[in-house]
Amino acid sequence: MATGESPPMDEGKGSKPPGDRERVIVVTGVSGSGRATAMRVLEDLGWYCVDNLPVAVALTVVRLAIEHDPALKGVALGIDPRERIFFPEWPHFFAELKKAGFPPQILFLDASDEILARRYSETRRPHPLAEAGLSVAESIRRERLALAEMRERADRFIDTSALTVHELRELITTFVLGAPGRSTMTVALVSFGYKYGLPVGLDLVFDVRFLSNPFFVAELRSLDGLDPKVRQYVMGQQEATRFLEEVGRLLAFLLPLYRREGKSYLTIGFGCTGGRHRSPVIVRALKDRLAELGVDAQVRDHDLER
Repeated sequence: MATGESPPMDEGKGSKPPGDRERVIVVTGVSGSGRATAMRVLEDLGWYCVDNLPVAVALTVVRLAIEHDPALKGVALGIDPRERIFFPEWPHFFAELKKAGFPPQILFLDASDEILARRYSETRRPHPLAEAGLSVAESIRRERLALAEMRERADRFIDTSALTVHELRELITTFVLGAPGRSTMTVALVSFGYKYGLPVGLDLVFDVRFLSNPFFVAELRSLDGLDPKVRQYVMGQQEATRFLEEVGRLLAFLLPLYRREGKSYLTIGFGCTGGRHRSPVIVRALKDRLAELGVDAQVRDHDLER
């Protein structure tokens, strides 16, 4: 999961593993990050979806939905800080869901402040937490603070900054159709450029700017890290091979420990200056190395097309 995921709480006496129809996903995140889209995806997958739900009635809604619709795939609850009366008590109500046999999975959506501000500018909609005198940036910051603990507890974190609607749909579908309560952990390797800032949601970050930059080689400058010539140039450096060996050993030590603590999603960032040459090569080389350890890592290039 999720970035900063906490260990699962002890099961209550009345709890039981959720079946397909008893799955509950709480969809939350900062406003403008794609929560409405996520709810539509879940609805298309056969889930009963309720947005802007007061957390105090979450258990009642889940029970009614599951009891009255035998064809239901699960229940998705859209929750955010706009529901100001009961929202601060969400840990208590989530614990009630778990004790009743409906342990909620938290799907947290986020995006960079720059992207969120641009989306609000394009739609000309006010931020839902905006008050008199507050700018969009200040409203976003305020919302992040309100959601900080829920973000830490999330089972799946998705940064939508560079995602299309179709890519977001694919990620959510994969999350939903995966086996509930799975013991495996999804590892994502993200290349990025420091000149654009760190992507949201990275658990671990490695700087590969110590490697010689293909950008300063005339015949390589217009190419990117997907080109065999760039890959050969980067991986031809002794330091690149040594780096992969050391990081591979570190991850061989860390991954089992993260799994033991119940972490279901780990995002590892590798940054170079622009995110076009060195970091895309490194993430693909590391993916191959992790495959030798039995880890099927996902690769994503955050800034390759910039």
